[in-house]
Amino acid sequence: MSVTTTTIPNPLLPHLSSHAPPRTLPFPMATILRRHLTNPIIPRRRSLAVAAAAVRQQQQPDTTLWTPAPLANVKPAAESMFHVTIDVSDSPDLASSYTLAGQYLQLRIADVEKPSFLAIASPPSMASTNGVFEFLVKSIAGSTAEILCGLGKGDFVELSPVMGKGFSTDRISPPEDYQSVLIFATGSGISPIRSLIESGFSADKRSDVRLYYGARNLQRMAYQDRFKTWESSGVTIVPVLSQPDDSWVGETGYVQVDVLWIFFLLFVGLLRSFALSCCQLAMTFAPCIEQAAFARAKKAYAPESTGAVLCGQKQMAEEVTSILVGNGVAEEKILKNF
Repeated sequence: MSVTTTTIPNPLLPHLSSHAPPRTLPFPMATILRRHLTNPIIPRRRSLAVAAAAVRQQQQPDTTLWTPAPLANVKPAAESMFHVTIDVSDSPDLASSYTLAGQYLQLRIADVEKPSFLAIASPPSMASTNGVFEFLVKSIAGSTAEILCGLGKGDFVELSPVMGKGFSTDRISPPEDYQSVLIFATGSGISPIRSLIESGFSADKRSDVRLYYGARNLQRMAYQDRFKTWESSGVTIVPVLSQPDDSWVGETGYVQVDVLWIFFLLFVGLLRSFALSCCQLAMTFAPCIEQAAFARAKKAYAPESTGAVLCGQKQMAEEVTSILVGNGVAEEKILKNF
């Protein structure tokens, strides 16, 4: 009697080969991985574990202290972004817990499962004097933020306690020791930067404070009406557009590219000094390099007296940090609110 053997294909394997390059793992890891993928018991165990975790999460009570607060105003700020003002005048403990620019909280809406994390855009002083928190909210389809942006004055939301360490500006103080401060923000990441500038960090006592503010175009750039006030406080505003229209004559590209130019100027300064002291040939070429570089910025920065503040896209923050540290800026002088 003949026996026919039928091989049943494993349903877990086909999608792996179409999306991931083949990898060779040394024994015994390759064997363990192969057994893991071909063992039908493993997926069932994983499913049971996920289900059990979901049940535990449902059973665990939410210990967050939520404070109900009414919306005072919701209005457009830029394309896909909204100014949201929340009245916290009846919650003095919540209002007084906001002490540092860069702090944030959670906001939840009735019958909406997932809360939203929002950085507070207004300075702490506004909470104590006006009894409000202001936010810059990007409306993302299907998110709690989108629902929030569709609400109006008088609608109630719930706020968690204020969280986060904020921007530790004491690390770039006193101002005479950190004469240059470079600020980088993208999109709605300008929200806590507004709080920092309007809270004050002795910008007017430093020789050069620059905000490199990146957005796709001017239509997506919030707070343009505040730029003059910010500049009068000692902060130079440098808008950087990645997709400007033909009429734009300012900086283009991405803010992390501009930081490369900043430290290129430092190299130019060193090159010119070398030219003056050592070689007439270098002296001939250095001014040419300077002319090109100073079309993008006007001075070189000394890393030991430079601080930085970052907020926005993760990739931008990582790339700018890498460039700054690579050019001698101490990592503890690069402030982030997360």
